[in-house]
Amino acid sequence: MEKPEKNEITYDYGPEMCVSIPCNPSQYKNYILRNPVHVAVQNAPNMSENWVNSTRAEYTSSGINHVEGGWPKDINMNDPEATQRYRRKIEKDDAYIHAVMHLGHSMEHNILQNNAVDMYQIYYSELPSIPPVERSSCHTVNVYREPGARRPVRSLSWQADGGAKLAVAHADIEVLNTRSLQFSYIWDIDNANAPELTIKSPQPLLDLQYNPRDQHTLVGGMLNGQVGWWDVRKGGDPVALCPPHVAHRDLVRNVLFINSKTGAEFFSSSPDGVVKWWDTRNMNEPTDSMIIDIVKLPNDTQSIEKALGISALEYEPTIPTRFMVGTETGLVIGANRKGKTPLEKLPSKYEAHYGPVYALQRNPTFLKNFLTVGDWTARVWSEDCRESSILWTHSHKTKLTDGAWNPIRFSLLLVTQWDGCLSCWDLLRRRSAPIVTAQLCDEPLLRLRPHERGLLVACGSSKGTIYLAELSQNLGTADKNDKQLLTHILERENKRERILEARMRELRLKMRQDRDGGQAQVNETDPTTNDRDLEEASAEYQQRVNDLLAQRKNN
Repeated sequence: MEKPEKNEITYDYGPEMCVSIPCNPSQYKNYILRNPVHVAVQNAPNMSENWVNSTRAEYTSSGINHVEGGWPKDINMNDPEATQRYRRKIEKDDAYIHAVMHLGHSMEHNILQNNAVDMYQIYYSELPSIPPVERSSCHTVNVYREPGARRPVRSLSWQADGGAKLAVAHADIEVLNTRSLQFSYIWDIDNANAPELTIKSPQPLLDLQYNPRDQHTLVGGMLNGQVGWWDVRKGGDPVALCPPHVAHRDLVRNVLFINSKTGAEFFSSSPDGVVKWWDTRNMNEPTDSMIIDIVKLPNDTQSIEKALGISALEYEPTIPTRFMVGTETGLVIGANRKGKTPLEKLPSKYEAHYGPVYALQRNPTFLKNFLTVGDWTARVWSEDCRESSILWTHSHKTKLTDGAWNPIRFSLLLVTQWDGCLSCWDLLRRRSAPIVTAQLCDEPLLRLRPHERGLLVACGSSKGTIYLAELSQNLGTADKNDKQLLTHILERENKRERILEARMRELRLKMRQDRDGGQAQVNETDPTTNDRDLEEASAEYQQRVNDLLAQRKNN
């Protein structure tokens, strides 16, 4: 007879005997005694069976479209007078008072139950924190080092139409001894051993940008103020350069292509305070120029001696006649190329930072909002609020050097720091701290440029090294609800800033009125008050001088 297993449930019914095989004495002579013997024998496998049948609970989902109930059929609930008369009739009934008193006890019980619960108590504090559903990350996938010297990276530009080539401009302003220090390079991101093409120029390049309409042409700005353009199909030598006498008076920090029919026009900026437009088909002279000098009166004329040095340049192809410049004094100025008067050419001004504006870029989706990076903060501005930014990061311990929006996930800010870190700020997830901070290197990171597809970011350091970083999938892609959520955030912050600006204007106007009104009241009561004050002050001063002279004489 088999014994039930130890963990078998036997309270339903007892064990059943399936088969019983008695021993056969005639088989004893066939057994041979062996000593010692260690053998484990299992005649039949263990088998157990169990059934669990619970009572099935069936549920149905039903809904009620309850507009207003409890009215008799002869009462029209849409008629306010009829419903009011019926309410007065019911309230005079004795049963109504008893019903209200009966319901009052149960309602009071529920209210006391709610009051007994500590609504500020933190439950389940002893449980470990749940890891986030999304794992944000940023890691380096490739490193490109400049052959030979180690010069700082001045600009980065990806090939047009999402290509896999990266144009890098190197320039060391302090060291200009040999011709080998005047080269810039084009890298294939799949080959980090050597650059694909060497860009040659008579002077070191401070900016090198691909043509968004032609993946074979580039434009660049040089240290001596000249600009030129290159065609990679013709090698690394420049196709055309502007003459020195029409070039900028200072180094060219920024060059950008503009939206034109031919796709051959671009403009450049310099610390000399002048913006110039060029055509690659004729580089003998600029097609147009503008002096960045803010005038206060309509009759004032712009002067190049008072022009503000330009440190950043921004252009949006969908707004062809407008552009923005960041100055070395911390101002961001909105400009209109088609303006007739100086006030029409420079219609808006934003006091962005305390020092130079290192980066300036409009949001790829919300064009009225733009990003600025300078001193120790990154700020998001709106064209409707000129007195202060609507969003900003905390003041970092190290200087911020560059910043850009992610072209796909338009709520993500990418910022490079002087300590070699790349910070990723997502306005939809968290605004008090970056989502990811990656330490790419130990030297300062000077430039960054995200790829058009959103997952790759190229960062250039002060030692001429380019770090290609890859973002996680959640940082490089956008959800269908992101645009609506970011719209609500920007509109709310924009409205808040406008309310604060209006309140500050009211306070300033009130202070001005109080000051002017107090002076007018004093003048109206006694015209000789200022004369008496002056006489009293002169007499007091003379008395002090006489006392000091008498004290010295006695000593």
